[in-house]
Parts: sequence; C-alpha cells; structure tokens
Amino acid sequence: MTTPHNAAKPGDIAKTVLMPGDPLRAKFVAETYLEDVKCYNEVRGMYGFTGLYKGKPVSVQGHGMGMPSIGIYTYELYNMYDVDNIIRIGSAGAIHDDVKIMDMVFAMGACTDSNYAYQYKLPGTYAPIASWELLSKAVQIAEAKGQRFFVGNVLSSDVFYNKYGRPDAWKEMGVLAVEMEAAALYMNAVQAKKNALCMLTISDEIYTAQELPAHDRQVGFRNMMEIALELAISV
Repeated sequence: MTTPHNAAKPGDIAKTVLMPGDPLRAKFVAETYLEDVKCYNEVRGMYGFTGLYKGKPVSVQGHGMGMPSIGIYTYELYNMYDVDNIIRIGSAGAIHDDVKIMDMVFAMGACTDSNYAYQYKLPGTYAPIASWELLSKAVQIAEAKGQRFFVGNVLSSDVFYNKYGRPDAWKEMGVLAVEMEAAALYMNAVQAKKNALCMLTISDEIYTAQELPAHDRQVGFRNMMEIALELAISV
C-alpha cells in the first residue's frame, strides 16, 4: 500500500519509527546510526529510512512542522502501515526557568491551543499523554546514561510567531517547553491503540532569547537520538 504522502510498500517500515520534524535530521540518523539502510520514502521531500540498529530493524522518517503535518504522517503509519510505536525526536523552546539549551524534555503530557481534538466529538477538554511503557523505559535509559532531562507537560502550539508575545500563562501552570506536534501524535496513538512518546531537545530559551543555529538542530541532538534508538530496540 502507498498513500499520497508515503511511497512505502508493505514490510518497508519497522514496527518502531523515530520521527523528527526535519527530514534532514531523519537522514542524519539513518546515515549515522543505522546499517543496511534503505530509503522507502522521498515524497514531498519527507525522507523515510529503515535499517538495522544493533541488529534490530528501526525506521526513521520526518514528519514536518505542526499538528496537521504530523497528524497525516502518524495516522498513516499507525493505521495503514501497522506501526506500533512512534517516538518523536524534536526540538523545543524552554519555558521553565530550570530548563536550558540542550537539556532533554520527555513529554508526559501535551497541553495545546489547537483544535485538533474536535474530530473526536468529545464533550470536554481532552488531555493527551504519552504511552507509559515508552516513557518509563526512556527515563530508565536516560538515567543509565547519566543524561540531564526533565519529565512533564509541554505545550503543543499551532502558532510559532505569536502576536501577543511570551507564553506567560502556560509557564505559570508548570509547562516546561513549547513545541508544535506532540498533542496530535498522542491523540493519533490512543485512537489507533498504539504507542507514542515525544522526546525533545531544547534548541532555544524563550525568556533569555538564547538559541541554537539550524545546523546544530539538524545534527547536534545525539544524546536524544541515542536514547531513542535504545528505546526503539527495547520495545
């Protein structure tokens, strides 16, 4: 089966997929860490690769920017390609004062200003959360590696350039960082009865204006990539 967005055929994609927003980060992960790599998708430049990590099959594919984009790609992976686990490996802007550039954040929950959940016709506000199996194992792996990380709420926002400025209200409610995709990923996972985790590396600090250049965001998040790969072969 192929879709309008993915040229993969049955069997091309592993049961666990790592997904950065940037397709060039997907290419970097595949070329740096995987063996016997095959490219299964180039449609719209959203590269997808499958290879072996420590002898086990793992896929990595870009998902683009924002909830509509990750919503399409993850829906298809879960429902049309029978993927069981999706691990987003993304970047985020720190909100909490203790969270600094290059720290990792594992999103236990994803607050959102998006209306993505309207499709489920719920009679209230839905709280998207990570899959416990993936989250708990990611914590164990990160601790064993001695890596600095935080676990908590993130904000999945539809808006990158916010007319009204900084996310003070979200900060007051304990949100650690802002990104643009986790809520849709988590909703797609639970609807498909599959597993999802959003792992983030801080690329900028919203309240200090410190930020990493684009190239560092593409290739510099190795701690997160290596934890995600170890997680991928443990599930």
